Amino acid sequence: QVQLVESGGGLVQAGGSLRLSCAASGRTFSSYAMGWFRQAPGKEREFVATINWSGGTTYYADSVKGRFTISRDNVKNTVYLQMNTLKPEDTAVYYCAARVGSNYRIVEHDYPYWGQGTQVTVSS
Repeated sequence: QVQLVESGGGLVQAGGSLRLSCAASGRTFSSYAMGWFRQAPGKEREFVATINWSGGTTYYADSVKGRFTISRDNVKNTVYLQMNTLKPEDTAVYYCAARVGSNYRIVEHDYPYWGQGTQVTVSS
């Protein structure tokens, strides 16, 4: 089992940047594919980005492609989400998720482990 703790959220103006971090417990972090999801007020949680166990393969939602970058450091047991050119519609609670296995997934129910979330607010 793995425990996930997100950090790095906050308030930023449109066009700005934030980097989210997700620290994972345990010594088998490289066994997990990781994902970022987000949930805006009144909306369902949606997929943002995912990365395979090695970091060699990534996949993004169309809405963030070219602006967000997911990466991981298997020595530090941490996955990151670099968010650039932020828009007000990026405002949401961002969640880190993990699944055992080398390959990534983009469907929420494929991830059994979740962090508590971190708030990102983008002002116009």
